[in-house]
Amino acid sequence: MRDLLEQTAQRSISYLENLANRGVAPSADAVAKIARLDEALPEQPTQPEDVIRLLDEIGSPATTAMAGPRFFGFVIGGSLPASLAANWLAGAWDQNSALYNSTPSTAFIEQIALRWLLDLLKLPAGCGGAFVTGATMANFSGLAAARHAILARAGWNVEADGLFGAPPVTVIVGQEAHTTLFKGLGLLGFGRNRVVKVPVDAQGRMRADAFPQISGPTIVCLQAGNVNTGAFDPFSEIIKRAHDVGAWVHVDGAFGLWAVTAPSRAYLTEGMSEADSWGTDGHKWLNVPYDCGLAFVKEPDALRAAMAVTAEYLPTTSPQRNPSDFTPELSRRGRGVEVWAALRSLGRAGITDLIERTCRFARRFAQGFSEAGFNVLNDVVLNQVLVSFGDEKTTLKVINAIQADGTCWCGGTVWQGQTAMRISVSSWATTADDVELSLAAMIRIARAQTSHG
Repeated sequence: MRDLLEQTAQRSISYLENLANRGVAPSADAVAKIARLDEALPEQPTQPEDVIRLLDEIGSPATTAMAGPRFFGFVIGGSLPASLAANWLAGAWDQNSALYNSTPSTAFIEQIALRWLLDLLKLPAGCGGAFVTGATMANFSGLAAARHAILARAGWNVEADGLFGAPPVTVIVGQEAHTTLFKGLGLLGFGRNRVVKVPVDAQGRMRADAFPQISGPTIVCLQAGNVNTGAFDPFSEIIKRAHDVGAWVHVDGAFGLWAVTAPSRAYLTEGMSEADSWGTDGHKWLNVPYDCGLAFVKEPDALRAAMAVTAEYLPTTSPQRNPSDFTPELSRRGRGVEVWAALRSLGRAGITDLIERTCRFARRFAQGFSEAGFNVLNDVVLNQVLVSFGDEKTTLKVINAIQADGTCWCGGTVWQGQTAMRISVSSWATTADDVELSLAAMIRIARAQTSHG
């Protein structure tokens, strides 16, 4: 066991140390070679060392360098050193972190991390919280608590009796709500299409002047950080109107929730803490390993009522918090350990610096493209930059060429009818030099592609 794990650690370290020196996208040859893993299940055992060697030699070259400093696709950070190491250690512990009595270490560490997060994100200290797989399940969890609470107020026990015959619930979302929010609504029985969509402005913010009249049980879903532009809905005005008529307000803040930690960006989050539930990711801007999402609910009892289970064989009676009382899963890994490690290693000042620095890098990208004569489509208020290189065909051609070049990696999107390249700056590992190197490569490639027509 020791030799195997030491060899694996060395392979992992070598992979990470070489990320900055390789192309961000895997080569076509490396991708082709993963077909060598497609074989019949062996009849006899294979030495573990040979299994890991094969996985590293074939699998590692075929990965995209998402953990590196020049991956700007999606909203992905790498793994902070302390959080990756904590992930390895927690993996060795192999704790099914559902119940305090059986896994006190991971359950208690999660409780500490939750308290730190509420403080850091300026959310009410008494919130309940869930460590889940990502923003999809974070939104699902917050919306499940919302479903419980608003139907309980109407005299309906949705966990016992389901939605058949329940009072109808109105769900209000912005026109540019993220697709994972709709997935959560579908899983909860509200339907992906059975929603009221509020028009948005030129940056993707919900228009308060177009907000509908509310009556009856209602859930309002707001957004902290539009996935394309980084824009924030007008929390203060809409939340007050929603609360005045008894609606529940959920905030999808997959990455934008973290803006509150940066003094220069905190204005975007004004009024956000007045909502009833919030969802965010740890594996985005906090830079912990996949997978890690976070849900926060102002009424802990509503989250517990939506999620808790018991059985005769489970040691659920405890004066301490049972993590599984707040999550969709019963069996679950100790995600809170790597979150705790990230928070402990960075501290408040380090997290503030991480958010401020990556937002500053995004503004530098926008400045560079504008000065080069390319069209930046959004107001760069956070870490998202949208760039158009002309029509759809030309823009896609530039994106493909940038990905093939390997200096950095950016993806495409369609925003308000216009095809664009999206740059998301989220990684702790990105430096000013990485930004300048990437910017120079992107502009060089864009000029070459657009000059060819």
